[in-house]
Amino acid sequence: MNLRPRIIDLYLARAVLVSTLGAWAVLAGFDLLSAFVQELDEIGEGGYTLSHAVLFTAYTLPRRLYELFPTVALIGTVLGLGGLASRSELVAMGAVGMSRLRIGLGALISVMLLTVLMVVNAETVAPFGEQSAQSVVTQAKTGDVVVARVSGLWLREGNMFLNARDGANRRTDGLEWTELRGVRLFEFDDQGKLLSMAEAKTAEHRGGRWLLRDVKRSRFGERSVTTQALPQEAWESELDDQALAAAASRPRYLSSRELDRNIEYMQRNGLDSKAFENAYWARWFYPLNVLVLCLAGLPFAFGSLRSGGFGKRLFIAIVIGVAYLLAQRLVVSLSDVYRFDARAAYLLPPLMLLGLSWGVLARRD
Repeated sequence: MNLRPRIIDLYLARAVLVSTLGAWAVLAGFDLLSAFVQELDEIGEGGYTLSHAVLFTAYTLPRRLYELFPTVALIGTVLGLGGLASRSELVAMGAVGMSRLRIGLGALISVMLLTVLMVVNAETVAPFGEQSAQSVVTQAKTGDVVVARVSGLWLREGNMFLNARDGANRRTDGLEWTELRGVRLFEFDDQGKLLSMAEAKTAEHRGGRWLLRDVKRSRFGERSVTTQALPQEAWESELDDQALAAAASRPRYLSSRELDRNIEYMQRNGLDSKAFENAYWARWFYPLNVLVLCLAGLPFAFGSLRSGGFGKRLFIAIVIGVAYLLAQRLVVSLSDVYRFDARAAYLLPPLMLLGLSWGVLARRD
């Protein structure tokens, strides 16, 4: 029986790919349905309608696919190889000299390709979809907030327009507040004539009040322009802080480039950047998590389907996957509390599970 490894690899990859896509479709469908049902409770708030709920849910699909993929990859790997085991095909491959580790690596070809696709998705489509989804919600509910992909955050109150490069929700001494960075204020009269323009390094919203810092304001007269520089300036505004907070940047929904820019800004200004650092390093360790979970599921895929044995193994594999993800979140949370490097928190759990999985596969061979 002369089987070339390349053909076997493609055959294994196809089996895993079909199972992975099927599991992905089912889990994503349930996740979207649950999210849509939650949005139904928001209908009627401001101008939020059923079409807004549908659009919001659709925009969040790329992000949901990214978050579901590690679990989906584990399930797809176990199902795909388990199906081959049920037809004794894995036994035949072993009979021609292929080790279980070699079979597993061949099966992971499709998973690795999908992982690359999800990494690209996390840097491009998912952040755009999340910002668009938040823009749909905030604009429908308040009519004052718009998030643009290129030009940042836009807010309107009467004849006053505010543009900010980005923003974030912060917590200091148990108090939550909102900060916008790279702020520009434009004031118009009723005829659309520009009256003044101000640039501020930051705008802070605390206790129902706005405070602009490092302000340069220009006022336009009929034939003159006057410029004034102020270290800080109060800005009287009735803008809804809840709507603003919903439109401000959420670390896990940003691209790596945006996360890195926020981290650099916060560290330069002595601000707590831990949340952004965690989200940043989660992106880099994402492929490793997928690979480790799939390798951990390989031992449960081999063997025949007798007396419901495969169902039990699939359940155990899923429990191990979920437990692993929860354990990693716990270690990352501990890194926040004890202030140790987030890279160590993301690296330790996969290395431990990878060593265990590799040892089990090698021993069974």
